[in-house]
Amino acid sequence: MGVRWGKRNPIVDRKPYKGRGAVSNTTGRYEHQTIEPFDDGWSDFEQDTVALKTTVQSDSTRSVLAFNQSPDVPFDRSINPYRGCEHGCVYCFARPSHAYLGFSPGIDFETRLFSKPNAAKLLSKELRKSGYQCQPVALGINTDAYQPIERQLKITRSILEVLRDFNHPVSIVTKSSMVERDIDILTDMASRNQASVCVSVTTLDGTLARKLEPRATAPQRRLHTIAALAEAGIPVTTLIAPVIPVLTDPELESIVEAVASAGATSAGYILLRLPLEVACLFEEWLQTHYPLKAEHVMKRVRDTQGGKNYDSRFGHRMRGSGAFALIIEKRFARARTQYNLGIRDVALNCSAFKPPQQSGDQIGLFE
Repeated sequence: MGVRWGKRNPIVDRKPYKGRGAVSNTTGRYEHQTIEPFDDGWSDFEQDTVALKTTVQSDSTRSVLAFNQSPDVPFDRSINPYRGCEHGCVYCFARPSHAYLGFSPGIDFETRLFSKPNAAKLLSKELRKSGYQCQPVALGINTDAYQPIERQLKITRSILEVLRDFNHPVSIVTKSSMVERDIDILTDMASRNQASVCVSVTTLDGTLARKLEPRATAPQRRLHTIAALAEAGIPVTTLIAPVIPVLTDPELESIVEAVASAGATSAGYILLRLPLEVACLFEEWLQTHYPLKAEHVMKRVRDTQGGKNYDSRFGHRMRGSGAFALIIEKRFARARTQYNLGIRDVALNCSAFKPPQQSGDQIGLFE
């Protein structure tokens, strides 16, 4: 296999990498040149692209709390224990963030990961600052806090332990059944109304899921996770995200019914978003796995985005506009009512927040 330099890669026929979502390593928007593989006759090109290993580097960040003022999300702060995500969801809106690190939003995003091993220590320090005002923190928003490497590194669990000790409320969004590992902490926090979990479900079709989000928990297993969390007394909601026109939107009502039966008490949805490099990656994926539907899917996507691949305006980017977007909205509202699911909004208790005593602290006079 050889490489050639040039401008941004066109959408061409590609072969999928085993266990990965993206089908290319498209160059990030900050790079001046691209490297594109091609068959030079000296090696078996197909075998060269069969399997790729995951590597993990330490992220030397000095802060773990990220703040935002977006009107589109119900939180103003979040924590992401990892950069990049091994789940490999081809549609992931976070992929473009890997370009900031000098890596591709494509395969690099899934295979060249960064962890924050000092996250719990940094969080404890930030929560102890005199001016800190407690509000619920969202965990794993940009990339999943329970992706496969968490099994060994346990950074997410260490963060939850800090939040529990500080009586600090947390909401989690995940596609992984690994969240069940931390039911002991979450049950304790939920008993004080300081924890909720949102399990994201994209499709109930296992074959589609293996191509769309190859290393995320299988759909039926996620339903089991919803049931386990609900049985443990942890408020659990479902985010049907993304709703992909033509590919997954026919399942909308079936997903709502399934998650309600599993024990979810509320639900929300987000229409497919294709910011920056994600648009090219998603079109490559469509041409590779569903070439006969590709044009139809993208036409419907553009119908919801004012004729473009993506409209980033607040209040629009997660719901879209136009006739098709309105139909999705009405279908979801009717299904949510039919299966008695509430709006995705859990009010968590912030009043009990208090940094725990640590060595060297002065004991208060009346404590």
